[in-house]
Amino acid sequence: MLSGQAIRKLEGSLFIAPWVIGFLAFMAFPLGYSLYMSFHQVTIISTGIEVHPAGLKHYKYILLENGEILYNSLFPFLRQSLLMLPIILIFSLLVAIMLNQKFPGRALFRSIFFLPVIFTTGEVVQEFMTQGKGDLGFLQRYNIASLVSENMSGAWAGPIVAVMGSFVLILWYSGVQILIFLAGRQTIGASVYEAARIDGATPWEVFWKITLPGMTPFILLNLIYTTVDLFTFPTNPILSQVTSSNYGQSSALAWIYFVIILVFLGMALWVFQKVQKASGMGAAD
Repeated sequence: MLSGQAIRKLEGSLFIAPWVIGFLAFMAFPLGYSLYMSFHQVTIISTGIEVHPAGLKHYKYILLENGEILYNSLFPFLRQSLLMLPIILIFSLLVAIMLNQKFPGRALFRSIFFLPVIFTTGEVVQEFMTQGKGDLGFLQRYNIASLVSENMSGAWAGPIVAVMGSFVLILWYSGVQILIFLAGRQTIGASVYEAARIDGATPWEVFWKITLPGMTPFILLNLIYTTVDLFTFPTNPILSQVTSSNYGQSSALAWIYFVIILVFLGMALWVFQKVQKASGMGAAD
């Protein structure tokens, strides 16, 4: 007979097995071949592909010789992502808490908040942004963008204006996060809230002492998901640089970008842990 711990490990292995099989069958070779091409000069000819060793040529060119490819495009987007990340997390958390309440039409409102995830492909979102449909009307009416540009440094004014210009579309990307937070909110038992009300706790105290600590694991999950999701956002300038015109250089850029994503994600997790320790929130086991 297997022990309970062994059964849980077996169940976990069975759940993850489809992803592992799919990764090995469909993604492992393309990823490995992409890394291989990043160290070679790739030429497309009529009979196939010619590959000549190039060493670190592409990496040196991207990192040291041509700042236009990486630095001039990526750094403003990273600053923009730093602004978008808390906006999406806070918005989705508050909406999830509201959607967890009992009121008429609750299922309809849950569907409305999740529908953009289904319908908005990258092309659709890009078209909306091209038409200027993602901003808030009062920002243009009161010329907020000019005020931001005049009173802040150019390094941050540009990303802030870009976020304001696509604010509605950013909130559209909160559907999955709302769903995760909603599931997390339902893991907190109603008896805990009843006990808090009996003890005289105010709604504000209940939020900070019960809801937020109980949602900590789901905040971490959404932090990881949102960070990765932002790096495939339609306004990401690096994605347009990865083209088929130069497979070797594009492969090197993709791998550099992958490492940057890991570093950015590590920084986000580090900041989350610092905030968690400072606020005294304990992650659930």
